[in-house]
Amino acid sequence: MQADRYAVAGNPVEHSRSPVIHSLFAQSTGQAIDYGRLLCPLDAFKATVQAFAAEGAKGCNVTVPFKFEAFEMAPHRSARAELAQAANTLRFDAQGWFADNTDGVGLVRDITVHAGVPLAGQRVLLLGAGGASAGVLGPLIEARPAEIVMANRTMEKAQAIVERHTPWARQHGVALSARPLDNPGQGFDVFINGTAASLSGSGIPVGPQVLRPGTLALDMMYGPAAEAFLQWAREHGAVGRDGLGMLVEQAAESFFIWRGVRPDTAPVLAHMRALVDQPKASPAA
Repeated sequence: MQADRYAVAGNPVEHSRSPVIHSLFAQSTGQAIDYGRLLCPLDAFKATVQAFAAEGAKGCNVTVPFKFEAFEMAPHRSARAELAQAANTLRFDAQGWFADNTDGVGLVRDITVHAGVPLAGQRVLLLGAGGASAGVLGPLIEARPAEIVMANRTMEKAQAIVERHTPWARQHGVALSARPLDNPGQGFDVFINGTAASLSGSGIPVGPQVLRPGTLALDMMYGPAAEAFLQWAREHGAVGRDGLGMLVEQAAESFFIWRGVRPDTAPVLAHMRALVDQPKASPAA
C-alpha cells in the first residue's frame, strides 16, 4: 500500500519532533502515512505548500511563522480556525482545502488530562498575541475558567484578538481582557507562555508577580529551549511544564482530521518525553 504524504511546514522545521510523533501514531493505528518536514522560505510559504500538494500530498501541519497565512489559503475552515483567524492544520481536499486549528484543544487536553489541572473557575494568563496564542484562546474559553488575561507587548494586537473572542467568552461566562506586558496582573492559577521568548533565549517577558505558590506555568516550547522558563517557574514556587504534551495532543487531533482515527496519546507522550531528555528542542509544532 502506498503511503499518503504529510509534513510539518514552517521555518525553522529541522528540529521538529512532529515526524516522530506521527510515525508512532501511524504504527499504533495501522495507517499508511509518510510524514516529513517542509522548510518554507519566509517569502514563499504559499508556493511551497501548493507545490507539495501538487505532488500528491494529503495535508500538512503549519508551524511558526505561517499560521495566519495558512488560514488565508483554505476556502473551507473549521469554527475554531475562524475564531483564531489562524490555522496549524491543512487538509488538501479535492473540492477545496480545509483549514483547522488544533493548538487549543491540544493545550487544554494536556493541562486537564496529562497535568491533571482543572481549568474551570481558574484565573489564566496567556502571554503573546501571535498565531500560537490566537489558536489556543477559543478552546481555553470553552474550558470555562473564571478569567483569561491576554498580555502582549503590542496592545493593539492583543485587543484585536480579545475583541474577536469576546462574544465567545460571554457565551461561556469568562471574563476576558487584554493587558500590557508591564502590567499583566498577579497571582494567576495558570500561566501560559505563548511567545517565542524561550526559543530566542530572550528571557521571561513578565515578572514573578504573575505566579502564586502552585501556579501551573506552561511554556509552549519544549526540551532545552524551555529549561530556563521551567527553572524560573520552580524558583518562584510554581509548577513548570513544557509544551511537549500540547504538541502530542494537537498532533493527535490533526491525525484524526486527516485519517478519521484518534490515536492513543499516552504511550506516545511517554516515548517523546524520553527522546526530549536528549539535546535539541523546537516549538510546539
